[in-house]
Amino acid sequence: MYEEWASRIDGAVVWRVNHRGGPARPVLPDGCMDLLWSGGGLRVAGPDTHAFLVSDEDEGPCAGIRFAPGTAPAFFGVPAHELRDRRVALAGLWPGAHVRRLTERIGEAADPVAALESLALRTAADAGPPDPLTVSVAAHLRQGRSVADTARAAGLGARQLHRRSLDAFGYGPKTLARILRLQRALGLVRSGMPYAEAAYAAGCTDQAHLAREMRDLAGTTLGDYLRGRGYEASAKSDTALPSGSSTTA
Repeated sequence: MYEEWASRIDGAVVWRVNHRGGPARPVLPDGCMDLLWSGGGLRVAGPDTHAFLVSDEDEGPCAGIRFAPGTAPAFFGVPAHELRDRRVALAGLWPGAHVRRLTERIGEAADPVAALESLALRTAADAGPPDPLTVSVAAHLRQGRSVADTARAAGLGARQLHRRSLDAFGYGPKTLARILRLQRALGLVRSGMPYAEAAYAAGCTDQAHLAREMRDLAGTTLGDYLRGRGYEASAKSDTALPSGSSTTA
């Protein structure tokens, strides 16, 4: 069973999976990065360019803090592109002794998920706010604005925007725009909108365009994904599902 709720960290979401059995299901790219608590350890899920599978053999509880696009690099202290399509131990980014203390504290807590969020709150306060420019870039692309319009609004040239995007999101603005557009379309379809109308409303040229994006970014069809059972698109896992293509543009 998967559930999520708004975090006390601005723009973030807390999620947990109480049982990870059943059929494997692709977890789609969302432009986000996660701090994970799983198997008694702390890990980081970087920004994805293709779908991942939640393994049907991976039992046990898992929880995470999902940071909004562009906000996690300040928290973790590394550029997002260094973690693109990766799952790494938190001790690989922060001092090992510090991570061991945090791991023990969470493991001994009566509510590990609440302890994980409290840890994240303290760390976010110490790290300071994310770059407001890249947060604004993500907001513009989430609204469906073009990359060119977004660059103009940010006062950046194309190369500057691409460089800043690699650090903030893990990939360039075109890839982030595709990912956010796919997520918009899926949200509209889940609300009951027909595929063709959802594709157009999300910014695709037609339903065939949406189908291609689904194959490229998710490695599956829209129908097969929506007919699946299991985890929502936010819970991140560790087993890669190769997609038709991926890009850092």
